[in-house]
Amino acid sequence: MNSQIKNRNEFIFATGLVLLASVSRIFPHIPNVSPINAIALFGGVYFSKRMSLIVPILSMFISDLFIGFHSTMFFVYSSFLLTVFLGWKLNNRKTVLNTFFTSATSSILFFVITNFGVWMTSNSYSINLSGLVQCYIAAIPFFRNSLLGDLGFVFLIFGVYEFVSKKILVTN
Repeated sequence: MNSQIKNRNEFIFATGLVLLASVSRIFPHIPNVSPINAIALFGGVYFSKRMSLIVPILSMFISDLFIGFHSTMFFVYSSFLLTVFLGWKLNNRKTVLNTFFTSATSSILFFVITNFGVWMTSNSYSINLSGLVQCYIAAIPFFRNSLLGDLGFVFLIFGVYEFVSKKILVTN
């Protein structure tokens, strides 16, 4: 496939993922279930480095325009960028098992980073070790939905992409 077609296809696919991710945050959904972490991982594996960084951040920014900006944005956006980096590392070692563990790792990173941000920026917890532990304990019930949502979206997006690229887009 020549690079111009590859770049155009990547742009079209990335645009679709940005729209999907943005809309998924705006409309009612199960709390803490969103495709953005999966899209960040997918982008790290399949998109150019530049596009892989743009897609999750643009998705978040567009939806935050509607939902509202918040004090933990830096932590949330940073966690998605780290997921892109995990995707870069996964790229050459992509198996179902590696993808599963990388997805779970990205969910854990999101949990740790964003709840650290909540602890740092909210007045809900004392700024000491006890407050940090309380913040993480309070967030545990939300982690289950994040983890299951991330795993589900990773296998859906990766699976559909692999199926389409191997079964439908194959040119002889």
